[in-house]
Amino acid sequence: MAKRACHSKCLSFRYVKGPDLTGGNNVGALERRSLKQKAARFFGQWGVFFRGFIEHPKMVGSIIPSSRFTIEKMLGPVKWDECKLFVEYGPGVGTFCQAVLDRLPRDGALIVIDTNPLYIDYLRKHFIDSRFTAVHGSAADVEEIVKAHGHDHADYVLSGLPFSTLPAGVGPAIAEATYRVIRPGGAFLVYQFSAKARDYMAPYFQRIERGFEALNVLPCQLFWGWKEPKS
Repeated sequence: MAKRACHSKCLSFRYVKGPDLTGGNNVGALERRSLKQKAARFFGQWGVFFRGFIEHPKMVGSIIPSSRFTIEKMLGPVKWDECKLFVEYGPGVGTFCQAVLDRLPRDGALIVIDTNPLYIDYLRKHFIDSRFTAVHGSAADVEEIVKAHGHDHADYVLSGLPFSTLPAGVGPAIAEATYRVIRPGGAFLVYQFSAKARDYMAPYFQRIERGFEALNVLPCQLFWGWKEPKS
C-alpha cells in the first residue's frame, strides 16, 4: 500500500495542471523553454533566411542558402595572400561569411552589405570577429561604404544578388560601382541561377570566366569578372 500511494503521489505531482507550470522554477516550464531553445537553434538560421526571402523575394537570390560545393568553387580563384579587403553583396545569413573569414589573412577585412535589416541584425550578433563588418545599405553605394571604413579599394567583391529581378537600373549601377571599387588584378565574383549578371558585367570587366555548379539548389551559374591590371 505504501508503494502504491507513493507512486500515485509521484504521478500526481508530475502531471499536475495549474498555474505552477506556467512560470517560476517549475520543471514543466523549464522543459517547454528548453524545447523552444532547441527549436530556435535548429531553425534559427534557416528561419531568418526564409523570413527574409518571404519579405523581400526580389532581393534574395534563393530560398535556400548556397551549398558547400558552390562556396568552394566560387572562392577557389581568390589569391588570399593578396586580399586585404573582401566585400560581399547580399550575404543573407552568412553562408559565405565563415568560409571567407577562414581564408582571410589576419590583417584582412570582410565587409558585407545588405538592404535587409533582418539579415544585418542577425549577422552582427552571429559573427564575433574584429575583421567582420555588416552594413545596412545598397551595393550601388559600395564605393562610399568602402571609403567610410578606411579603405581605398576592394580586392574582391562577391555577389549573390538576383540581377534578373532587381529594380530597373540597379543592376547596371552595381556593376559599374563594383568595377570602380575593385583594384586592378582583383575580381567580381558572381553566382546566379541565370546568366543575366554577365550582361551587366560585360561592359566593364575585360575578362569574364564562367563556371557551373550542379550540386546546389538550384544549380547555379558562376562568373568571375577580372579587372585587368593597367598596362
